[in-house]
Amino acid sequence: MDGYKKGSVALLTARVFSGLNVNALGYLLPLWIAPLSCVSVRLVFGAVVFWIVSIFIKPGSVPVKYAWRMVLMGAFGIFGYMSLYALSISYTTPVNFAIFNAMQPLWVVIVSAAVYRESVDSRRLLGLAVGFSGALLCILSEPSKDIASNSMLGNILAVAASVIYAVYLVLSGRMVGRFSSVTILRYTFTSAACMSLLFTVFTGFSAPLLVGGLHWKPLLVLLFVLLFPTVATYFLIPIGLKYLKSTVVALYGYVTLIVAAFVSYLTGMDRFEPVVLLSLLLIGASIYLVSSVDGPRGAGGKK
Repeated sequence: MDGYKKGSVALLTARVFSGLNVNALGYLLPLWIAPLSCVSVRLVFGAVVFWIVSIFIKPGSVPVKYAWRMVLMGAFGIFGYMSLYALSISYTTPVNFAIFNAMQPLWVVIVSAAVYRESVDSRRLLGLAVGFSGALLCILSEPSKDIASNSMLGNILAVAASVIYAVYLVLSGRMVGRFSSVTILRYTFTSAACMSLLFTVFTGFSAPLLVGGLHWKPLLVLLFVLLFPTVATYFLIPIGLKYLKSTVVALYGYVTLIVAAFVSYLTGMDRFEPVVLLSLLLIGASIYLVSSVDGPRGAGGKK
């Protein structure tokens, strides 16, 4: 299997897990576990697993300047994304969150242009405008959706989460050609876990599923979240970043949207509404306009 196919398979698998994760967290939060408490559990679990893996797969040495970059990527990128993600799911519906999560290619284009001076042609500018109109339509059309506690706030948090993760994708995409996945994950998850524990000191830890007897269903759902969307997904994403452009990697977020929407409508966690379909179509059109699915990365992980 060539690199492009390997990266595509890795990302497809990761995004299916991510789509199921949206619904799993929609079930768990905040009834069975508080949003930031869930983030702490995920990050600490992930950090422990990646350190254990590094014992068997010797990570390469990392220059100090890159080590600090990874620490910052974890502390603000992964922790920031997961925290906003969890809070958003607590307020809005899984489908709404997935819609804004699918906007990552738009943010990747903007971040790449701002940080690395990559050109943005008229086609991509049109795509950005279409995507923003779809997002704005989704945010403003359902401020009091009765199956969400605070849909507008949740949607805004979802946008913020999407932006932060796009920054993480762009920055980590520049490192996968230099360092192994285990090396990057060990640094980023450790710093993210430390940041989450620091926040937990002030916010407290609340997880009703861990007290008052065995709650098998939520425990099994949490175990799925820990093993697949947390560990497996973050192992697979660097493989995609190694062989594919950051914009293409973000494009696979649309798979997350499809899976999350299908499961949500199937389980009754959300209901179909025309405005959601219109928003989805607008964002889908924008992704088509801004994404250049034209092959693998060049050497060294650069675009």
